[in-house]
Amino acid sequence: MTQRFLFILFCSLAIATSASADPLPSWNDGPTKEAVVSFVEKVTKKGSPDFVPENQRIATFDNDGNLWAEQPVYFQLIYALDQVKKMAPQHPEWKTQEPFASVLKGDTKKVMASGKEGLMKILAATHANMTAEEFQSNVSDWLKTARHPKTNRPFNEMIYQPMLELLDYLRANGFKTFIVSGGGVDFMRVFAEQAYGIPPDQVVGSSLKAKYEVRDGKPVIIKLPEINLVDDKEGKPVGIHQYIGQRPIFASGNSDGDYQMLEWTTAGEGPRFGLILHHTDAKREWAYDRDSHIGQLNKGLDDAGKRGWTVIDMQKDWNMVFPHEKP
Repeated sequence: MTQRFLFILFCSLAIATSASADPLPSWNDGPTKEAVVSFVEKVTKKGSPDFVPENQRIATFDNDGNLWAEQPVYFQLIYALDQVKKMAPQHPEWKTQEPFASVLKGDTKKVMASGKEGLMKILAATHANMTAEEFQSNVSDWLKTARHPKTNRPFNEMIYQPMLELLDYLRANGFKTFIVSGGGVDFMRVFAEQAYGIPPDQVVGSSLKAKYEVRDGKPVIIKLPEINLVDDKEGKPVGIHQYIGQRPIFASGNSDGDYQMLEWTTAGEGPRFGLILHHTDAKREWAYDRDSHIGQLNKGLDDAGKRGWTVIDMQKDWNMVFPHEKP
């Protein structure tokens, strides 16, 4: 047996092994995994009646509760509360001024009870009137030291291993993956590429207005305390239209805040895929849906069947939730 023959045999075996490797090992075999794989295969097979050219393979993903966890409250809110505490020495008036006084006392329930008006005050204080670079630096520094209140892990380790595999699988098959989330766009752009392989220009989120000015001879972008886009519910298709410019063929979310994105995506012509992550695993993560204070999934759960959306049952469909569960 010649060396050349052995080399050819080795290469053939390597190619066969690679081709048979499971691209979604953290997904249990079953209808959910089969639906995802079947869709990808049919839209990427040349000659198939469902073939979709690469420049039309757009996939959008919600972030909070879909790519990373969102309990007990949105992580960006935890960041904002931590920033209030950090900034408090420069604002002695906050000791008696709500909702800041409640933040400093650690009364999160009262903070949440302050409603949209109170949260907007916190948002303005911690996200605005600074340069884009200053904000990015603040978020980056926070991520290095902040820990999740339940798991004591860095927040950027609270990401879902099966979703990381799905993102990689789609990109390996010519898809361009985007985050389309109600979270702040500038906040997510700090970690999205390292966490998910999604670059800043492929992140769409809620945003504040901004302005250009020159400070101390240096051109900067200043974040203003005015809402530009709320990228949630009806705002998601609008954000996709304005910042991506193409209707996706694949959309993934976990709450009714994603309903319109899935509705608009799957209403298009040709093959379409809507995916909903249902949080059913109280042991490895959290179990919540209709009555949750965040990430409420009600209408989406009711309508998924008639709209042809695939629902992930976290407990049944995933054999692993977080990357740190790897042996």
